[in-house]
Amino acid sequence: MKLGLSADEVLSTTRAVRKRLDLEREVEQSVLDECLQLALQGPSGSNSQRWHFVFVRDAEKRAKIASWYKASFDAYAKSPQSARNQHIDDADMAATQARVLSSADHLAENLHKVPVFLIPCIEGRLDEVGAGNQAMLAGAYGSILPSVWSFMLAARERGLGTCWTTLHLPHEKETAELLGIPYAEVTQVALIPVAYTIGTDFKPAGRKPMDDVRHIDSW
Repeated sequence: MKLGLSADEVLSTTRAVRKRLDLEREVEQSVLDECLQLALQGPSGSNSQRWHFVFVRDAEKRAKIASWYKASFDAYAKSPQSARNQHIDDADMAATQARVLSSADHLAENLHKVPVFLIPCIEGRLDEVGAGNQAMLAGAYGSILPSVWSFMLAARERGLGTCWTTLHLPHEKETAELLGIPYAEVTQVALIPVAYTIGTDFKPAGRKPMDDVRHIDSW
């Protein structure tokens, strides 16, 4: 069933959903396929369409991938780069960050319960492109990310929640072996948990004022 949202509503209310994922409700493959069919209309460099989309529904495979994700999550949480280890002076921003961290913790603890994972992939090993080849890397990621975002927007319209994650990637090779992905020939770029949402009343999020980030003709 579609929610009947306008394009502007879909674009402004597609949130990273973690705590409000319905972990008990099955997601029909037919609905996922509707989202993917729309995602395949996304752009790709030179219309190469080097993308692949792996849905993981098997509970044992999801549990294994989730365990690798949790190990990476725990390691990152202890690192200086983690937001939880950085001081934030602004009280409102600190409160927002605390909510985000709580949400991230919830997903890490419950990822194995999410009914479907989507692992988007692109042909070629992007880690072999080499430092300094920014144009090729940007072109490669630009040939898969728009389609994944289209999938996430289509999912929102159908009452599904999604969240962009990458913390399984330190175990990309193990994940490839588990799922039969040809690691030497294909790069995984993310892991998208997919589930129906608990409620559909998502709102636009707080963002920096446009004037703080908009530049015209010069920085």
